[in-house]
Amino acid sequence: MIQAHELTKKYGAKTVVDNVSFTVQPGMVTGFLGPNGAGKSTTMRMIVGLAKPTGGQVTVNGKKFASSKHPLTEVGALLEAKSVHKSLSARSHLRAMAATGGIPASRVDEVLELTGLSQLNRKKVGGFSLGMGQRLGIASALLGDPQVLILDEPVNGLDPEGVAWVRNLARQQAAEGKTVFISSHLMSEMAQTADHLIVIGRGRIL
Repeated sequence: MIQAHELTKKYGAKTVVDNVSFTVQPGMVTGFLGPNGAGKSTTMRMIVGLAKPTGGQVTVNGKKFASSKHPLTEVGALLEAKSVHKSLSARSHLRAMAATGGIPASRVDEVLELTGLSQLNRKKVGGFSLGMGQRLGIASALLGDPQVLILDEPVNGLDPEGVAWVRNLARQQAAEGKTVFISSHLMSEMAQTADHLIVIGRGRIL
């Protein structure tokens, strides 16, 4: 479960997220809908401790995520698909994550297969298309088999088959009782994916 209470983020005089409160329940897909620049990514970054709130607080399963001792098994997040060293292969990147997170190396092959990257596991990330990069980002998020999954615009760059795959993946994860939080600026996509919707505009919940 994710709980935000009066969450606010300011950069100088600009308020990006304004007094936002919401709850993301386990066992369903919660969509986070809003136009580009609405505050979706900033909110998600505050959830995982990559941005410090100016006010309010947000907890994951009752505690601040920054205090987690086993972060990869608690929360899997896709926030910036291209934040991978371009000289690494998909397998090398995931193996390094597994080693630092205390995750069995065998899990790397599982997520490569799950995300359709098995045949490309030795290809350098620098040569990946946008869609392949998205799949690798999702593989990274799934690596620890986390109880909470946060995906920021996960269908960007994916072909129709890939979009359908993300929808099915989200539903499957939710059916296993996990907390699934997905952002998008596309109302049509959220209509086909989400069980519950949180709408944000200009930093405020609408």
